[in-house]
Amino acid sequence: MDGISFGRASLLCTLLLWTMQVCDAVVNVEVAPKVEVRKDETAKLPCTYTVSPAFSETLVEWYIENQETRKRVAFRSQGSEGKGDDGTPLSGRVSIGDDSSLVITSVKPSDELTFHCQVTAGPAGVGEGRTMLKVFHPPEKPELTRPSSQAISVGQTTSSEIGICETKNGHPQPRIIWFKDGQPLPEVKDKNEKTYMIPSVVKEASGLFTGRSALNMQPTKADKDSVFQCVVEYSMPDNQILQKKSNTITINLHYPSETATFKLLNAEPVKEGDKVTMKCETDGNPQPEFDFSKDGNPVRGEGGLLTLKSVKRSDAGVYVCTATDFDNLDADLGGKVQLSVNYIDPVSVTPAEPQVVMLGDKVEWQCKTKASASHTVQWKKGSTVLSQDGTLSIQEVTYDKAGEYMCVGAVPSVPGLVAEASVNLTVKGKPMIETPAKGEVGKEGDMVTLKCSSYGFPAPQFTWTPSGKESVSVEGTKVVSTVHLKATAEIMKDGVTCQVSNEHGTDSQKLMVSLKDIGNSANRVLLSGNPVLKSADSQQGGSSGVVIAVVVCVLLLLLLVGLIYFLNKKSKLPCGKKDKKEVNTGEVNNDIVVEMKTDKANEEAGLLNKRPPTEQ
Repeated sequence: MDGISFGRASLLCTLLLWTMQVCDAVVNVEVAPKVEVRKDETAKLPCTYTVSPAFSETLVEWYIENQETRKRVAFRSQGSEGKGDDGTPLSGRVSIGDDSSLVITSVKPSDELTFHCQVTAGPAGVGEGRTMLKVFHPPEKPELTRPSSQAISVGQTTSSEIGICETKNGHPQPRIIWFKDGQPLPEVKDKNEKTYMIPSVVKEASGLFTGRSALNMQPTKADKDSVFQCVVEYSMPDNQILQKKSNTITINLHYPSETATFKLLNAEPVKEGDKVTMKCETDGNPQPEFDFSKDGNPVRGEGGLLTLKSVKRSDAGVYVCTATDFDNLDADLGGKVQLSVNYIDPVSVTPAEPQVVMLGDKVEWQCKTKASASHTVQWKKGSTVLSQDGTLSIQEVTYDKAGEYMCVGAVPSVPGLVAEASVNLTVKGKPMIETPAKGEVGKEGDMVTLKCSSYGFPAPQFTWTPSGKESVSVEGTKVVSTVHLKATAEIMKDGVTCQVSNEHGTDSQKLMVSLKDIGNSANRVLLSGNPVLKSADSQQGGSSGVVIAVVVCVLLLLLLVGLIYFLNKKSKLPCGKKDKKEVNTGEVNNDIVVEMKTDKANEEAGLLNKRPPTEQ
């Protein structure tokens, strides 16, 4: 083989080998079938690839597909920084990461497109993957409105618009569902049906959807109280199906009257002076014209209400309501109310004038009344019932019987139906002083306040001996005089005299003034020399029993020490009389002076305020 032939053979072999390598080269690209993101968030579309055999020069390009045309939005060569293309819907918001993923910021609804990741690897060829970007945004709460047209009448041959439901700014397009009394209505769009919906959708400039749906019906009388509502159903990432509910509406439905009712609205039995309301209404809408009458005579009402202010017994009788519905003239629409007015006559008291009687005399009253029903008559003084037969008799009048007496007539079956009358009793006679309380002072020379209370009519005059600063007041049927004076030695000895008098006689009482009980104070003085006892006595909630127990323990300890001392001095403890306690009392003015001897028995007696034990 010559050189030319060898060269040709070598080139042919090289071409064959290269052809075999190209045929075996593969570019595999993997992307997510679908990427979901909320509006205004950042979307990341992953793209991974493999090239076999490996090739150092690769180009990654991202394309969008819109209306069957492709447009590149970003690219990146191996070893260089990725770039976004100008003049695309994503310009300024798109980039390619080192992992070849496409990143889109501030996602818009218009970004919901098909994306292609294309990888070019020289002789290995080209590979690509296709992914979908889904954009979500929840719609606003749906608003349900009634049409501004007039009310809907039952019996029409065509359907009427019940309401319009609108929800704004959703993506993807939301769905509107109608509810009646909490139950969903079938979605019907055929206008030949009695109930159907007219849906519509508007795509806003923002790319979001506004959905509307109008509900049309031929309502019946059974729909007069029906509640209507619409619900918007929308999709969110991760296959979520969510809902938002609208407000509720009822329809203004007109239908003829078939029956009428006439009733008294007062819950309690009617009595004179009450406000009475009677109501007449039909089962139709709107309510027809109403006419009222009593015992055949016209009575003026307003609409379906008949109101009587401050009724009298003469207002009792039979009231009639008559309604006229021009949509159903054949219907007999009316009703009757039997009104009863309960009453009680003013109470009559004999004698009616105030009574003034002498102490010990007799007095008597009679009380009568009439009522529309069974009634009671009671005599009361304050809250005390004195008689229940209309007669009040006091055989021997005393001062405490003076005052106001009330005769009360009542109808138990009618709450609040009562009549009252009062009389006043004055008891004349000489004054009578209540047993006075004695006065007490801490020491001679202190100021003391004394009270003297007296019955009697005419009102008694007070004389204090000796006198002081006096004030007089009235408490019920008695007069009270209060005097404020100094507790002199004479007053401490002889007391103070209160004398009362009127035209019928006099009465007097002596009020004594004494020193307050100081026994407990003496005990505290005797115990105050011991700091332990003083501390125990000053504690809140301290008990005299606890103090005595402590004193006894201390004394027993002292006796034990004394016993040991005497046993050491002598062979036995001598028996003999113990000295009796001697208390020297000096002149007492403001303080009490107590002198105690040091003998142990006497010390114990003084602390416990007891005599020492006598000789066995």
